[in-house]
Amino acid sequence: MALWLAAKGMPVHPLAPGAKTPAANCPRCREQHHAPADCPCTVEGRWCHGFHAATTDADRIRDWWRREPRFGVGVSCGPAGLVVIDVDTHPAPLPERPRLLPGIHIDDRVDLTGLSSGYDTLALLAALRRRPDPAQDSGTLRVRTPSGGLHIWYRAPLGSPAIRSSSGSSTRTALAWQVDVRAAGGYIVAPGTRTAAGTYEALPGSRTPAPLPLWLNAELARTGHHPAPTEPERAPAPRGRRTTPTTGGDDAHRILGPLLAEVRDCAQATSGTAFSEKLNRAAFTAGGLAAAGHITLPECADLLTDAANAARPGQPRRNQLVIDSALRAGSHRPIHPKGRS
Repeated sequence: MALWLAAKGMPVHPLAPGAKTPAANCPRCREQHHAPADCPCTVEGRWCHGFHAATTDADRIRDWWRREPRFGVGVSCGPAGLVVIDVDTHPAPLPERPRLLPGIHIDDRVDLTGLSSGYDTLALLAALRRRPDPAQDSGTLRVRTPSGGLHIWYRAPLGSPAIRSSSGSSTRTALAWQVDVRAAGGYIVAPGTRTAAGTYEALPGSRTPAPLPLWLNAELARTGHHPAPTEPERAPAPRGRRTTPTTGGDDAHRILGPLLAEVRDCAQATSGTAFSEKLNRAAFTAGGLAAAGHITLPECADLLTDAANAARPGQPRRNQLVIDSALRAGSHRPIHPKGRS
């Protein structure tokens, strides 16, 4: 499995036999505290410092597993371009409603009877966004954990900034209660790895990760998993430049107009409008139109920012995170609007 993953461009590293933790450092690294980047062990072919030593070098991988065939396999998510949704089932008291789906108000009338794990909160998030439950997504690699949890493997959007890892129990950055995110700065246990608790087993369906769904990427932006963008300096708008779509203008504005209107319409309610999803869709489409040369990126950014801030004036930073991420993702898929309505 380690060589197969490495051949797919996913850097791997050894896990301790029978465990899901990285193999132990060498004695020198155990006794001396130092930054992984300053350690000579990686250059010398050792596995010290866990996912920091991950590699796709086939010879090194063969050497590691030749020394200890019982090693499990870990994958360094950031360099592998992975975003893994880690669904937990730990027995724990149900937290207050604001902690279940951070940033989303759950009305007291919503019956939470039976909600007890990350499966439930992830399904609730998907239902609120009117999207399929990722736990049921057979179009991507899903791995059942020995504890009954689930790892849902996705590919990070091309060209996007590194997505942060998080814990579902965090009070600062979390997608949902008992739902962790394994991405930059983290690793995931590969299917087939055996631990004392059991084996990580791939479920029926795809054996490779699918692209991260756009709505989930928007949720990760909303919940602070994307790095904060630097504020670019904007040149003053030329006099007479169009800042709102025209009713009878070019094809790009004809396509963007209804999408921007959907975003603006979210101002009528503070929740339950799928605002992030609608903004993500509009920005992704704008990125595709800009990539095909039918509109400029600065104009797209202005139109999207105006619509988003009109609907959600109290969260300009979150709005900008969604816009930047979706524009970047859309720019990899040029859209030629001829014949499209």
